[in-house]
Order: sequence, then structure tokens, then C-alpha cells
Amino acid sequence: MSKVAIAYYHDLLGDDGLAAASRAMLAEELERAKLVFGGRLLSPYLRPHFLSEEEYAHVRRVCETLWTAVQKVKDLALEDRITAEELGLTPYEWELARLEPGYSMVSPTARFDSFLTERSYSFVELNGESPAGIAYADAAFDVFARLPVMRAFKERYDARPLYGRRLLLDTLLATYAEFLDHRQFARPPQIAIIDLKGLPTQQEFELFCEFFEREGYPTCICSPDELEFSKGKLRSGDFEIDIVYRRLLVNEYLPFIERFPALLDAYRARAVCVVNSFRSKLIHKKALFATLTDERYERLFDDAERAVIRAHVPWTRRVRDAKDKRDGEEIELLRFIEREREHLVLKPNDDYGGRGIFVGWRSSEGEWRAAIDFALKDGDYLVQERVSTSREKFPMLRDDGFEMSEQLVDLDPLLFNGKVGSAFARLSSTELANVSSGGGMVPTFIISDGAS
Repeated sequence: MSKVAIAYYHDLLGDDGLAAASRAMLAEELERAKLVFGGRLLSPYLRPHFLSEEEYAHVRRVCETLWTAVQKVKDLALEDRITAEELGLTPYEWELARLEPGYSMVSPTARFDSFLTERSYSFVELNGESPAGIAYADAAFDVFARLPVMRAFKERYDARPLYGRRLLLDTLLATYAEFLDHRQFARPPQIAIIDLKGLPTQQEFELFCEFFEREGYPTCICSPDELEFSKGKLRSGDFEIDIVYRRLLVNEYLPFIERFPALLDAYRARAVCVVNSFRSKLIHKKALFATLTDERYERLFDDAERAVIRAHVPWTRRVRDAKDKRDGEEIELLRFIEREREHLVLKPNDDYGGRGIFVGWRSSEGEWRAAIDFALKDGDYLVQERVSTSREKFPMLRDDGFEMSEQLVDLDPLLFNGKVGSAFARLSSTELANVSSGGGMVPTFIISDGAS
């Protein structure tokens, strides 16, 4: 259905009047809705991403099954220092992870990065610490739903949005209730969105702040240096904080943690509910996929989880000079990496935005050998097998109209307490679909036959 629906949508754009009206509205509405990242439009495309109901059901089933396996890795890594080391946690990160957050879910909010094709569905990583894009996607749903071309499209197809801000707020409140041992609270909890200053995601924080306050929950946006912990309360100025919506990454907090310890001190004292907790670092490391695909850990998982891992998680290993196994056969890992560059990527274990990634099939032999040397010297790199990627043509805005442009389509399902509730797609004309490295995003509508 998706291909037929996409073709119909593109046919509608053949109407010059409809296309021009939609283009003008899109450019204006993106600015108004704060769909801007680092000074550029975040969704410069005249079409959203579409999934059929059947495709979405498949995505949900696979993601939610894999999530139960992820929880089991977390449980083991909490108790077993060797597993934590295999994931790449430093001793201090493991110490932080072992602090009790006051609730059971390792990451109440999470995002898988994946590719859905006609023949396969593959994950490439999991953002389990501080997944971005939820509020941006909600704003984009509203913008795209109002476009004249989308209204014409909905005369033939149902197209339902997957709003995430409400789900995030519900998740924050449910986690806070568990944190309080389900005791009633006397007033609406106050929320702080915490990250470093001056980041390009500031507009998303503002979108969250507006929504939370509209729903009756006082909210502030602040950075670690603006926090104070005294008399059992975490504050930013006069604002008393009950829930921290943590967008601050652990590896970005660590250089400042001794100078600005209020957040950690309040967390350690169980004086504030932090979502996601520092424990989420256990599953945010990209080496999670090395654990999932390592035969030594198969015993952790049930039959359904093992089947999902085999079908959807790419073989992944830490880069090191050692023997390993691939499809049950013993290999010399470095020789294998050097020989199989057409089928492999190298990526840092704990970074984001596409930084430090080496794509084997885009590298010469010399470049690939240099990349392997760099990975070994760094000491915290992964090798991952190439997966089948998805590409679609999207009408991309230009100064004088639009042009059809083939884009890499990275599907990003968003999980709330382990259940898929929203999704969006990141698009790029390169091999990397990271917004931080120049890509864009569009909302994912779930479509079915019949007028809405």
C-alpha cells in the first residue's frame, strides 16, 4: 500500500497550484512551529513518511520483543562488572548506573534507529539515554496535516499521526508515581528540562515546555550550573524541581560533574525523579548490539527474543586484536574487518550525530586500514555488519519550488515504557541520516484505505 499511496501523493503535486500553495504554507509553518535545528529548516520536504497499518504492527512487535531482551542485558550488567566492561562502561559510569533511581524501567523513553525495506527490518543502534525528536515530530504532524496536498491525499487515504508529547508526559508522571511508591502528591509535580546551554535542540525544549505547562505542569529549562541542592530539594533559582526530564548526556555531564554536582547529589539522595536515569547508560552504549549478537549471551533470551535478534540485529563486535566468532565460525577479528570492508562500518561506542563513523564500502583499502588503526588506538570502537537500507524519493524544497530527491530513510520508533507509541523518519542524501550532521526529518503517518 505504501508505494501506491506515495505515487498518488506525488501525482497530486503535479497540480502546480496545489504544489505551490503547499510549498508556501510548509516554509511558513516550519518557522512558526519552531521546526528549526541549528538555524536551518528541519523538514524541508513536501511529503511526510508513510507506513501502512501492517508495517507499523510489524515494527511494534519487533521493537517491543527486542526491548525485553535489552532489559535482560541491563539486569546482567548491573550485577556483573565483566558484562558492564564488555558494554564499554567505565568504572565511574558503572557506579552511576548502580545508583538506585527509584523505578524499575531502565529507560522509560527510548528510540531505535532502524531501516525498513520490503525484505528486511534492521536496527543499527538504540538511543536509550536521551532520545531527541519527540516534540519536533509532534509539531511536524500538525504542520503536514494542514498542507493542501495532504488534505487532498486524505480524501482517499486515512492518515493518522503518532503524537508523542502526551505519551512522554504520561511516562514522566507514571515514573514519578512509581518513584513515590504510588503515594498521592499534593500538587502537580514541577518539571525541569535539563541540558547544556546553547544547543541546537533548544527549540524542542521550548516545545516541550509549552506543552507541559498547557497541561498544568509548571516547567523550566535549565542547565547543570543553574541547579542547587539544599534542604533536600533540587532547585533552579526559586523553582523547586520534582521531575527532571534529562536531556543531558552522561558523557557531557562528566567533565562538569564535580563543579556542578547538584543534579547528581539530588539523584543520589532520591530527592528528585530523573528520567531517564543514569542507569540508562547501560543500554545506550552501542556495544549493546555486540552483547545481543554474542553467542555467549544467548542463554539470557527466550526463543522469541533470539529469533528477533537473529533476524533484525546486525552482527556487532568491539574492535580489538582477538579471536571471535561469526556465524558460529572462529575468526581473527582484525583480519576479518580488513578483508570484509565492503560489508562493514566502524563506529564509536559512545558518540552521536554521525561523528567518527567510517563506512567500509565508501573507503579505499588505505583509508580502511587507517580507520582500523584509529579504532584500535581509540580503544572504544565497534565494527558492525552492513544492513539493507531504505531509500525513497521525496519532494525537497528549493528556492524556486521543489525537486524529487532520493533520500536515505532512517525509521525511528519511539518507545515509552517499552511500548512503541510514536515514530518519525530521518532523511539524508548521504549514508548517514543524522540531523546533527545535516539530515532532515519528517513525521511518520500510519495510512490505510478510505477517506478520513
